[in-house]
Amino acid sequence: MTSLIEQAAKRLEELRRAGIETPVEHVSAYHGRSTETATPPTPEAIVRALDGHGSTQPFATVPRSLGKSRDAWGEGTGADQAARRTEIDFARLHARGFVTPDAGSTQIAEEFRVIKRPIIRNALGPADARVKHGNLVMITSALPGEGKTFTSLNLALSIASEVDSTVLLVDGDVAHPTIPGLLGAPHGPGLLDLLTSDDLRFADALVKTNIDKLSLLPAGSRHRRSTELLASEQMASLLRDIGSRYPDRIIIFDSPPLLATTEARVLAANMGQIVMVVAADATSQHAVSNALATIEGCEIVMMVLNKASRTDVGNYYGYYPNDDAA
Repeated sequence: MTSLIEQAAKRLEELRRAGIETPVEHVSAYHGRSTETATPPTPEAIVRALDGHGSTQPFATVPRSLGKSRDAWGEGTGADQAARRTEIDFARLHARGFVTPDAGSTQIAEEFRVIKRPIIRNALGPADARVKHGNLVMITSALPGEGKTFTSLNLALSIASEVDSTVLLVDGDVAHPTIPGLLGAPHGPGLLDLLTSDDLRFADALVKTNIDKLSLLPAGSRHRRSTELLASEQMASLLRDIGSRYPDRIIIFDSPPLLATTEARVLAANMGQIVMVVAADATSQHAVSNALATIEGCEIVMMVLNKASRTDVGNYYGYYPNDDAA
């Protein structure tokens, strides 16, 4: 071990002399230590310093188990974007009642303008008004079929039209992913693959769209231990990283229903804001109360009434047509 430390220290000193930002600096900052007291290098820094691949690149502050450099976590080169890109069919979405960039001022667009405003303020507003982790927003419901995917996608499309905001839409409904099908995007690799593969780069899982400010992270390959993966430290690190990487980004999670699976309850603990969709004249008060009782660790919980027969903007949110988006 001594020889490894000496080799690492020597390599890091060579990088510093060349004017290259070194892994130890990032690891030290992550653990709250100054670079002057960061010797000998940590085991993580040793591995990275001795790794001949990408040693000249700065590193993200994520655990070794994720195995990602900042370059790998970045949103990709031109080649990455070309390989993982989908062209959203706006006419198809519009016909199914979704907000689209070319639709102009419609009732559904106006309703989601009302819904998104407090969410954006909590996430990106003045410092004294921001909510901790406010840019991590989970959309859920008590039961299947209430319209949480419809709400997730519409909210993401609406926020993507903002001048000062970008959106990452995450298909967190790992058991029944539907967003890739709605957008014509590939189903994998995605979220669960990032948590199970050390070799997968974030750029390889990200899907760009023909809306400049909207990207998609699919659910990825199904896994029998999906609940445990979503509750893992790797998942917490991933959320911290994507939540802090860009100051103008809001991450929308389309999660499973709270009473149907345990995955949504696990995700809720890491969120800054939760939007709970309730189907008008369908979901019982008992179901809503039980669903709310499962939410722990998130103080900001908003309600959206969906499938209402009439809508007054600012009072009842969202008309949801007959559609199969759960």
